[in-house]
Amino acid sequence: MRFELKNLKVAVLGATGMVGQRYATMLSGHPFFKLTTLTGNSSVGKIYRDAVHWVDHNPIPDEVANMEIVSTNPNNVDADLVFSPLPSDAARTIEPMFADAGIPVISEASTYRMDSDVPLIVPEVNPDHLEIISTQKRNYNREGFIVTGPNCTTSGLVMVLKPLYENLGVKRAIVTTMQALSGAGYQGVPSLSIIDNVIPYIKNEEEKIASETLKMLGTRNNETIEEGSLGVSATCNRVPTIDGHLETLYLESDKEIPIESAREALSSFKGIPQELKLPTAPREPIIICNEVDRPQPRLDRLSGSIPGMSVVVGRIREGLDNKSLRLTLLTHNTIRGAAGNAILIAELLVAKGMIGSR
Repeated sequence: MRFELKNLKVAVLGATGMVGQRYATMLSGHPFFKLTTLTGNSSVGKIYRDAVHWVDHNPIPDEVANMEIVSTNPNNVDADLVFSPLPSDAARTIEPMFADAGIPVISEASTYRMDSDVPLIVPEVNPDHLEIISTQKRNYNREGFIVTGPNCTTSGLVMVLKPLYENLGVKRAIVTTMQALSGAGYQGVPSLSIIDNVIPYIKNEEEKIASETLKMLGTRNNETIEEGSLGVSATCNRVPTIDGHLETLYLESDKEIPIESAREALSSFKGIPQELKLPTAPREPIIICNEVDRPQPRLDRLSGSIPGMSVVVGRIREGLDNKSLRLTLLTHNTIRGAAGNAILIAELLVAKGMIGSR
C-alpha cells in the first residue's frame, strides 16, 4: 500500500482534559496532521495555556499554547478530521453533528463503540473493520463518519489476546486489572478515597472489557462484524498509580499452550501499522520483559520506539496445567489506551485513502 504524506487540518474536542493534553503533545510536529483548532466548554474564549491545568510530563507545545479555545460546534471548527476525547454524554449529541457536517470523527467515548456500523479499532488488531465505514455513511446518508477506539484497558488486552487467540486456540480469558488514576480524569477519584487504598470497582468497566474485546476479535462479514468466540471475564480495580494500567491475565485452551510458542506469538506480533511504518506505530507493538518482577507502571509505561505505544508483557508462565497460561501486561492508558491509538487510527485512514482534504 502506497500513500502520500498529508497536511490535514485536525481539531481536538474537549482539549483541556488529560487526554486532550496527550493529543496536544503527540500531534506537535506530526507529519500528516496540523492541529488547527481546540474546543472546550467553560473555557471558550480563553487562551489554551491559561485554560488548561497542565499535567502532562511534556511542556505545552508552543504551537498550541496561544490558541484560543472555541465552542464545540462544527461551524467553529476548520478541520478535515476531529479527535474526540469528550465524555460519553456529550459525545452522544456532538459527535454526530460533526459527522453530519462531513467531518470524520475519531472518538474515545463509549457511546457508539458497540453500534453495528461503527468500527471499534486497534490498528494492529482489526484494521479490516474500517471497511464498515461505508455502511455507516450509507445508513446515515452523510460523508462524515465516526470511528471509535476501545476502553483504555481493553486496548492493550486485545493486542495481547489477538496472537494467542488466533495461533494457540485460546478459549477463555480471565483478567484482573489495576488501573491508574489518570484513567478517571483529573478530578475522577477523590484523593481521600484512593490514597492508601485500592477501590475494587469501576463503573461499567468490566462489561466494556468483555463486549469490546469480542467485537474487535470478531470477523468482518460484508457489512457486519461477527463476534469472536472467546469467553472473557474481568475484575477491575482502581489503584494509586498515575499512569499505566497493569493487568494479570489467565488464559485457557482446549489444547496444550507451550510457553515458548506463546512467547514467540507475542514477540513476533506485528500489524499493518508496522508494515506501513506509520509515524505513531511502535516497531514492537508487544515488548516482552524477562525480569521476574516486571512490567511495572513506573518503570515500563513509556517503553518502546514510540514511548507509551507498546504493550509490555512479563511473567509468562503455565497456569493450572499445560492447557493454561498466566501473564502480566501493562498499557499506558492515555497513550496506547487513548490519544496514541486514535492518532494511529487516523494515520491508517490516511494510508488507506479513507480521509483527505475536503
